[in-house]
Formats: sequence, structure tokens, C-alpha cells
Amino acid sequence: MEFKPKAIFLDMDGTILNHQNQVSIHTKEVIDQLRNQGFYVFIATGRAFDEIEGIVPAGFQVDGIVTSNGMAGYVGDEVLFKHSLPLHLVEEVIKKARENKVYYELFPYGKDRITLKQDQRYVENEITEPKPESVGMNEWLSRKKAIKEEIMWVDDIVGNEFSKFYFFARSKEHINRWKEELEQLKKEIDFTTSISSDHNVEVMVANVNKATGIQQMLKHFELSETETMAIGDSDNDLPMLRLVNYSVAMKNAHDRIKEIVDDVTEFTCDEDGVSYYLRSRFLSEK
Repeated sequence: MEFKPKAIFLDMDGTILNHQNQVSIHTKEVIDQLRNQGFYVFIATGRAFDEIEGIVPAGFQVDGIVTSNGMAGYVGDEVLFKHSLPLHLVEEVIKKARENKVYYELFPYGKDRITLKQDQRYVENEITEPKPESVGMNEWLSRKKAIKEEIMWVDDIVGNEFSKFYFFARSKEHINRWKEELEQLKKEIDFTTSISSDHNVEVMVANVNKATGIQQMLKHFELSETETMAIGDSDNDLPMLRLVNYSVAMKNAHDRIKEIVDDVTEFTCDEDGVSYYLRSRFLSEK
């Protein structure tokens, strides 16, 4: 590859995260080497900021992080930008999620994700074993962990700063019906949806996605879109992959993602595909 970017944006789930939801030490080492040689390396993820520390190796560092599909950006612990879901949207979406018995997690900034206690029974039922064959192991493990450790079950929604909703269904038919409900709701309230698997959908502020977050990060670092590369695997990566100058899909990505990119990694996320790709192209002679 002749193109040498100044800024590299990396997705997490299905990209630098393997299907056990871990970033390998090899990936950390490659990122360290790239940054030492003058590359800027960023994370652009659908995950909230508070989720990241527990799934990366000790000492993991990047130049900046775009979280919640573009809803917030961080440089170190400093908040570079932040959008919040309007409270009336939050209340209406929860009402409709309950009517449709859709698993949901609401993410307040700086606090544990929340689900209302009155919805706990049907939410927990969605994560009943056995795992449906079509659900990815990484998503299943994340939901099991959320139910057991990470969701705060509350009586009422308190506060007014929320980064996103995450919705899940164990059947594709259920989540697809919910997506249709959300599309109808968009006719009344403006918001953005994003998908990272066949079993989920997320809700963010209108006109926000990974690409808008990246643009704000580039502005902060005085970098140009022409100097960028990104690696991803899912539908929520499409705005990012279309924005950057050189786009790369993971070997484990959907074919519809591979069709629109400039290159595809030789190995999957379970085979350290990002580590191998970056090392072979930018560090092989170092």
C-alpha cells in the first residue's frame, strides 16, 4: 500500500476486539510503535467511554477516542465534544421499547448504564441460554456481563445527559420489527440509528455518527481527511469508512462492508488481523 496516513482510526468490536471482547497485547504494541513513529492513532467505537478500560491491556493509549458512534470524543480524560439525547426522546423510546418488549440499555455519561426495574423480567429473558446460533459470541458475552454486573436497575429516569440507547433481541425478526418502529418514530422525533450486528440497533442524536465524531477529532488535531485511514467491520462503521481517504474492512466483516472499501485484512479479529495489517504495512522495515 503506497498511501501512508497520518491518522488511523480503529473500530473496536470485531476489529481490534476479538470475539472474547479483548484487545491483544500485540495490538497494543503495534499502536505504541506507530505512535512512536509519528502516526496518530484513534479509537472510533460504538461503545461508551466507561466500557473501554476493562477490555484493553494495561497501559493501552491512543491519541483520542470517539465513543458511542460519534456522540462523544475524548483526548485522555478530557471531553472534547459531547452530545446528549433529549429527555423527551428517552422517555418515548422507553415507552415503545416496553410495548414491544425490546431489551434496552440507556447510557448516562459517567455512570452505569440503566434499565427500568419494571422492564427487568423481559430484558433478562432475552439473555436466557442457550445462545441463539445467529448471535455473535462477543455480543452474547457482553449482554450476559451487562445483566450480571453493569446495568443499574432503577425506578425512574433521572438526569438529562445520555449518550445512547442500545437495543438487542435474540431473534432477528424481533429486532427487525423494532427497527421498523424506530423508523416510524423518526417521523415524529429526529434521531439517528446505527447497527453493528443483525441483532442490535442503537439510537443517537440526529445527524451524529462515527464520521461526524472523526471530523471533530481531526479539527482538534489540525489534521485533514485526506491524511486518514480507518479499519472497521460493521454497518455502524460505514460513515467512517466512507469519510476517510483509505478504508479497510476486516476479513470477518460483512460482504456489504468489503464491497465499499479499499482493502481487506488478511486475518480476522480473532487472528490479530489489525495488528498484522498495520505491522506489515507500516512497521515491517522498522
